[in-house]
Amino acid sequence: MSRPRPQSAWLSKTAVNGALVLAVVYMLFPLVWLVTAATKDAGGLLAGNAFSFEGFDLGGNLSRLAEYNDGIYFHWYVNSLLYAGLGAVVCSLISVAAGYAFDKYDFRGKEKLFAVVLLGVLVPTTALALPMYLLASEVGIVNTYWAVLIPVLVNPFGVYLSRVFSAGYIPDEALEAARIDGAGELRTFWSIGLRMVMPGFVTVFLFQFTAIWNNFFLPLVMLSDQKLFPLSLGLYAWNSNAHAEPDFYPLVVTGSLLAVVPLVVAFVSLQRHWKAGLTAGSVK
Repeated sequence: MSRPRPQSAWLSKTAVNGALVLAVVYMLFPLVWLVTAATKDAGGLLAGNAFSFEGFDLGGNLSRLAEYNDGIYFHWYVNSLLYAGLGAVVCSLISVAAGYAFDKYDFRGKEKLFAVVLLGVLVPTTALALPMYLLASEVGIVNTYWAVLIPVLVNPFGVYLSRVFSAGYIPDEALEAARIDGAGELRTFWSIGLRMVMPGFVTVFLFQFTAIWNNFFLPLVMLSDQKLFPLSLGLYAWNSNAHAEPDFYPLVVTGSLLAVVPLVVAFVSLQRHWKAGLTAGSVK
C-alpha cells in the first residue's frame, strides 16, 4: 500500500507546472500574434484586432509581398539563406578544426592563445562593427557580399564549444590507431575526428545560423545596396516607411512570419544532434 504524498509535494509540483505553462505562453504569444496578424490588411492591423481571423487575407498579403518592387523580398530571403547557410557551415568547420587542434595537439603558448580566444567571447559584436567596416573599406569589399560573409566565419564561442566536444567525443586511442595505419593529420581529422564530433558541429552550426540570420547591425554598417540586404535589414527599412505609408505594415508582418520558417526547420530537422551535443557539453 503506497503512502499518500505530502501536500507540500503536490503544491511544489503544481507551482513548477504553472511556471512552465506561463513560460510557454510567454514564448508562444508573439508567434501566435504574428500568425494571426499576417492574415490582416493595414486597416485590420491598425484597428487593433490582430488576434482575430476576421477579414482573413493571408493569400493577398503573400501576393503583395511577392509583387512589391519586383519581388525584392524574396531576393532578400535568398541573401539571408546565403549569408546564414554558407557562413554557418564554414564557421562551424573552422570552429571544429580549431577546437580539435586546441584539444589534441600540444604546442607552445596553446593555453595563452586559447585565453585570447575566450577574451573574444566577451567582446560584443556591435563593438567590432566599426573596426570591421574600416578594415573592409581598406580592402575594398564594402557594399559586397563578402563584407557580411567574412566577419561571420569566425566565432570564438564556437571554438570553445568545439574544444569541449572534441575532448568528450574523440578518444585519443582512435586517432593513434589512424596514425598507425598511415593516415596523415588532415586525413585523421576529416575521416575520424570530424565524424565523431558531428553533434558538436551541428550545435555550433545552429547557434551560428541563428546569429547570422538575425544579424542586423553588421549589414546595416556594411551595406547600402538594397539588393544585397538580408531580411533583417530589408524588413527594418520597410518598417521605417510604414509610419508614413501604413500599407507597409502587412508586408512587414507577413515577411516576418516567413522569416521564422528557416529557423524552425533548422531546429526541428537537426534537434537530435543538437540535443546530443548539449548533453555532452553539459556533462563535460
